[in-house]
Amino acid sequence: MKFTVRLAILGLACSLAGIVSSCSHPQGSASNYSESSGAYSDSQSGSPSSATLPQPASPANGWNEASAAAYLDQRAAWWVQWRGAARDHGTFCISCHTTVPYILAQPVLRANLNQPGLSPNETSILDNVSKRVRLWKDVAPYYSDTRFYTNHAAGSRATEAVLNALVLSARDAQAGHLGGDTRTAFENLWALQLTSGGDKGAWMWQEFNLLPWEEKGSEYYGAALAAIAVGIAPDNYRSTPSIQGNVQLLRGYLLRDYASQSLLNQTFLLLASAKLPGLLTPAQQKSIVDQLSHKQQSDGGWSLSSLVGHWRGLTPSTLYALVDRREDGTPQVEHSDGDATAMITYAMQQVGIPRDNPHLQRGLDWLLSHQNPIDGSWTAYSLNRQRDLTSNIGRFMSDEATGYAVLSLTQAGIKPAAAAVSQARATPPAP
Repeated sequence: MKFTVRLAILGLACSLAGIVSSCSHPQGSASNYSESSGAYSDSQSGSPSSATLPQPASPANGWNEASAAAYLDQRAAWWVQWRGAARDHGTFCISCHTTVPYILAQPVLRANLNQPGLSPNETSILDNVSKRVRLWKDVAPYYSDTRFYTNHAAGSRATEAVLNALVLSARDAQAGHLGGDTRTAFENLWALQLTSGGDKGAWMWQEFNLLPWEEKGSEYYGAALAAIAVGIAPDNYRSTPSIQGNVQLLRGYLLRDYASQSLLNQTFLLLASAKLPGLLTPAQQKSIVDQLSHKQQSDGGWSLSSLVGHWRGLTPSTLYALVDRREDGTPQVEHSDGDATAMITYAMQQVGIPRDNPHLQRGLDWLLSHQNPIDGSWTAYSLNRQRDLTSNIGRFMSDEATGYAVLSLTQAGIKPAAAAVSQARATPPAP
């Protein structure tokens, strides 16, 4: 009976996927392609039980920081030149999987590798975002409406507003002062915040039926990113009187039914709660950490596919998820991957989980033992299709994994291997 039901669901998913794919954006098209202090302590709130967990020995060697930096640089260089990312007015779009983790990881790498200033790719991305913010009324949305996707323009516009605010806020957090472009980016952000309906307090989000960040339900992830942007903005921006109504709407949205969100969305809620004080109570943080700990695999890592299985309406992705299949019919990768493991270990540390917590320790050990010795990345897999992991598109999730792995290992204070320490960043290969 179970096999029959699974087969029927798979058939329905295939039929629906056929309908959707016939009207979906073609891959490779420049205009249409997309894949894109309230912490608690264990001593006060308790840590998840792990007495029966095996405790692997810590890897003898550290990680190769210079190699990770070179990988991220090369990927950023490819993105800014990629025809698929090109947009009007000589600009390019910003991606959740490649450019955002790169920008977040850069300050850490720059400090650890004794870099004197911004890298060329970092400068290119920041200048591009600032340009689009200044030309906000003139530049076109990332995507335009089509016959079958009537909210692409509005959704991609709001998505960009969130990402622009996050990228520029992260830059200004390092400088210690909120710049004019960043203030404008926040003005654009608040102007597009939803003020009514079930998603009141959030933003529309671009949806291409692509997990994890461009699917129905991804607007929650977007709202968490917006909260992070507000929380990290310097000059105590989050206390600005004129935005208090907006911030309260955002808090209200993130807290409404948060427990019904996917664990991946809840991971970003954890990160947001570390940046926007009072967003979650210690008990709420602990509840999420406990759930994530229970998803840890026997080797110490986490699998991205195990974190996204919540029903969000009738889409090919949700139907395939019921039978553990991607939309091309191939099985989801169920073993541990760099993306889930890096994001979860980073989020745990951000909310105050101590370094000696067994779940965190085993996750960090997994990261230390799974860096690609050839290119410096951490491997992660598409939730949508079986990809060639050596191709540019196939590396998207590994880009995200590598950025968050850098953040997590650095947060933990784990030193790179002696051979990896360099005073100058390795020259990335040509894109």
